Amino acid sequence: MIHRRRTTRFVLAALVGVILLCAGCGRDSGGASKAEFEVDKLYERGPVTVHVRLDRTSISIAETVLLQFEATVQPDYEIQMPKVDDVLKDFGLVDWDNLGRRLDSENNVVTTYQYELEPFLSGDYEIPAFTFEFHDVNEPDTKHELSSEPIAVAVTSLLGDQRAELVIEDIEGVVEIPKKTSLWWLWTLLVLIVLAVPATWWLLRRKRIKALVRIFKPAHEVAYARLRILVAENLVEAGRIKEFYERISGILRHYIEDRFDLQAPERTTEEFLSELQRTDVLAMADKDVLAEFLTHCDLVKFARHAPTTEKIQRTFDLVKDFIERTRSDLRLVDVTNSVEAQTPLQSEVA
Repeated sequence: MIHRRRTTRFVLAALVGVILLCAGCGRDSGGASKAEFEVDKLYERGPVTVHVRLDRTSISIAETVLLQFEATVQPDYEIQMPKVDDVLKDFGLVDWDNLGRRLDSENNVVTTYQYELEPFLSGDYEIPAFTFEFHDVNEPDTKHELSSEPIAVAVTSLLGDQRAELVIEDIEGVVEIPKKTSLWWLWTLLVLIVLAVPATWWLLRRKRIKALVRIFKPAHEVAYARLRILVAENLVEAGRIKEFYERISGILRHYIEDRFDLQAPERTTEEFLSELQRTDVLAMADKDVLAEFLTHCDLVKFARHAPTTEKIQRTFDLVKDFIERTRSDLRLVDVTNSVEAQTPLQSEVA
């Protein structure tokens, strides 16, 4: 029994050493820098001061923008942050974070929230105005309001002309080869890892195996995750237009199957459009949009049709707009073993 306790203590000491050594190697001597914001608007009313910040006002359709609320309230008052996903129209909520509360030098309570937003379509839009409610803690039924102003944001197309601005810089001068440094710390780290790995395996082996938790997400969240992956691959810029159309057509067909229980992926365009005319799950305007989209995709995939840049952008916007207009939280998809299970939850798109 005593021998086993000594072994356990040795294993734990080795693990602590590995963690401390790795933490020391990764520490930045300069410290973490605070996020910079292009927009910082200040609003005041009575005992409340609110900063509304935005990190930038110009992004591409494949990027996100960071919105921050910082509310300073006197000790005898409480404030309620607005529900961002209820107010947004042209942006989706990718993620949010409560940075907690703190006291300033005058004992006022400072509360900070951050939100990561993504645009739906390219164009000129606005981050809407938000309303902050506050009240005296002794008079909770008497509400007061403080409202912000909209912030303009320009969203550029994913098919920008940045490539025309690229320049090749000159070759840099000769650089001296750095002197060989001592690797004693690396050998120490390797020894600790060799000792820690079997010990960790032994400890984990004794733990109870957790049951697999299945992950379900709404159909529109799965479709948006696939669109983000498609945008990141830059198929259009690489000239792989046919592959781009095959991928985006498949994304929309699988969304229709997940959202409306229509067998779109397994059927030809003619078969699917014929079935679509006999169902009433979609409005006539949406049926016309799908017919136009699928016919255009077939021309590119099978008839070697060469679409213009504007047509490609319109095709992408059409798919994203259709998903946004028909989204529903009631249609869930099992994504436990798929890539979409690792993507962040976006409440607004939901």
